Amino acid sequence: MSMDEPTLEDIAEKAEEHLHDTSLTPQEYEELKHSVAELSPIFTNKSAYFVLGSYGRPEIYRLQLVKDRLNRRTDTYAFLMVDIQSEWVNTYVKFRLLADYTDYLVGVTEHDRGGFLVEQGYFTALEAYFTKSRVFKRDYSGIDPDEVDTNVNLEKPYSGMQTAIFDMLNDAGRLCIWQAEDDLLECAEALP
Repeated sequence: MSMDEPTLEDIAEKAEEHLHDTSLTPQEYEELKHSVAELSPIFTNKSAYFVLGSYGRPEIYRLQLVKDRLNRRTDTYAFLMVDIQSEWVNTYVKFRLLADYTDYLVGVTEHDRGGFLVEQGYFTALEAYFTKSRVFKRDYSGIDPDEVDTNVNLEKPYSGMQTAIFDMLNDAGRLCIWQAEDDLLECAEALP
């Protein structure tokens, strides 16, 4: 990233900002302090990609494909939220800190169940997140239902809220449509 590596105090201040009127307990502060070491690849590489999506099977396999493809680039760090192993009492703060400090938020969406539905709302609610968001939306049209490995309603795989977000991202040139894994990898390769 182009900005200087933040200090522990900077990150703790950002965490408190996300908690609004709630302050960190001494234990939460200590856990946050230990977690900073895990965040160092975000600050020491030129580009950091926070890959979001469903952790169900087989969806997590495709998240790993995207992450692995991005990590083939020089001076790049791509990761999933689960890759940051430290125990966080508040996963909302964990998401917000990771999203605040990464260069790109990359969503891989296959349906309207689980995954990163709440985070998708942040993509459009917060300008800072919208400008760094890219979403890879799976399209099921023309696919033989026997070839779909997720438990999804092929007639209506996405909610109305998601559809509106997809439209906004598409208008901004930040939506990539995929069907097969090869298409998904092409989406990942097209990222800045």
